[in-house]
Amino acid sequence: MKNLSLTEFIDITASKNPVPGGGSAAALCGTLGAALAEMVSNVTIGNKKYFESESIMIEVKEKALSLRKSLIEDIENDSAVFTLVMEAYRMPKETSEEKKIRTETIQVNLKKAASVPMEVAEKAFKVMELSEIVVQHGNKNAVTDGMVSAMLARTAVLAALLNIKINLGSIKDRVFVEDISRKVESLERKCIEKEEKILRSVSL
Repeated sequence: MKNLSLTEFIDITASKNPVPGGGSAAALCGTLGAALAEMVSNVTIGNKKYFESESIMIEVKEKALSLRKSLIEDIENDSAVFTLVMEAYRMPKETSEEKKIRTETIQVNLKKAASVPMEVAEKAFKVMELSEIVVQHGNKNAVTDGMVSAMLARTAVLAALLNIKINLGSIKDRVFVEDISRKVESLERKCIEKEEKILRSVSL
């Protein structure tokens, strides 16, 4: 999926096919957020005016590149786990044994379908932390690019968390659900606060 052209990816997303869906779109937003943070670091590194920011921008560049590469893989990963869930629901259920196997498979795959977007959300929040750094210390001519990076990453976090929430209601493992729910609530709050802080820090 990552090797599709932009137009091809958008066309498939717009089609009646269930994948790629919101989860893959969340990962894409995170990827773009990381790319913009990386871009701001690139236009800062080597600029004599920002000599004091050189070392931190080099570090941001490396971290943003790593997150960008990881998140672009998650575009495919999210679609893959969603497909597993759909396949599990289509399993035979004629006998009691088939019903048992089907139920167990659904539960295993639902957990996967919650775990992948949690990873996306956590990575996207790390992108927001990089966005904040480039907004504060990066080339001021690209400050709005840093802000857009933060906004895209925020969308990635919140969108990924939505995909977790919709799956939790079908998961029977209450310990798993309670643990993930706490993480969702905490990350959602931190994400919103982080974006507000970053956007307030800039006067245009």
